[in-house]
Amino acid sequence: MTLNLRKLPSAEFLSLRRHIPLVDVRSPGEYAYGHIPGAVNIPLFDDTQRAEVGTLYKMEGSEKAVMRGIDLAAPLMSAKLAMALDLAADNQLLIHCWRGGMRSEAMAWLFSAGGITATMLEGGYKAYRNYILEDLGRERKFIILGGLTGSGKTGILKHIMSAGDPVTDLEGLASHRGSAFGALGQPPQPSSEHFANLLYDDLNLKDADTRIWLEDESRNIGTVFMPDSFFDQMRKAPVVALMMSIETRMPRLLQEYTSFPVDQLVASVTRISKRLGGDKTREALEALQRGDYPTAIKITLEYYDKSYHYGLSKRLAGQVIFVETETDDVAVNAARVQEAASGIVL
Repeated sequence: MTLNLRKLPSAEFLSLRRHIPLVDVRSPGEYAYGHIPGAVNIPLFDDTQRAEVGTLYKMEGSEKAVMRGIDLAAPLMSAKLAMALDLAADNQLLIHCWRGGMRSEAMAWLFSAGGITATMLEGGYKAYRNYILEDLGRERKFIILGGLTGSGKTGILKHIMSAGDPVTDLEGLASHRGSAFGALGQPPQPSSEHFANLLYDDLNLKDADTRIWLEDESRNIGTVFMPDSFFDQMRKAPVVALMMSIETRMPRLLQEYTSFPVDQLVASVTRISKRLGGDKTREALEALQRGDYPTAIKITLEYYDKSYHYGLSKRLAGQVIFVETETDDVAVNAARVQEAASGIVL
């Protein structure tokens, strides 16, 4: 049987995902660390088998590695083909491995035995990663919503999005709310690699000529680090910074965080103990232990406010528009933020 393999570059390959299911044939561990969103994992090798074949390739060469790979993969070939047949749309699949080499070619051959036409990603996942990282560094019309911790920025962005303006929820993609307390109540974070994959998809669903709202973030959101080229574009964008007093923010923070067990709050404060200093850390922890949440929150907010004001001071002159507010009402603050942004020319 002659197999004519069709290989497409990343941009064209990705555009077909709307109509054709995508199969990632890398090992489960590779897939879990980062994959093209929407891909289904039908691995040629499991993690242990991949390590064995890779070691054999390095130590004894290609021929022995290929032969051992066939021995390892053969017993489950029918099961893998059955999965592909269930997944295929009109007998078509998209397929990729790490570099667009033997693993995807072997699976394309297997799928063809079941009448499936498999289109391969030229250069594999490695080429895809290079492609999206370059794309994430291109200029876009970003507006950054800044503001002090506890200002309700996430709710404001949801309100802005409901009004029709495009928003990319960085904290949602990262499964983290940004501060030392940001992991509370959130699912496990993706790897930085997979975050970038999700971010690329989110941004490319939006019109390239429209402005996109983002929340102001540091380079890392919890354990997730943003791609350098993308973060550089964020740093160049205009900022609308919402300013409100600790007293105005306090009710929201009490509602959001007092439902969590004290030991989780203690762990969060402990994570920033070096930045708070010994005395402030001790005061905050003692307040938590006696149930005095307002005091603990006030101590941590004073640290975060000082840090955020310092960060804003490093922005270019004229880059930040400050919006003062005396209310915690999301709709009111969203309107004030949008009014402030209306005069920004991008």
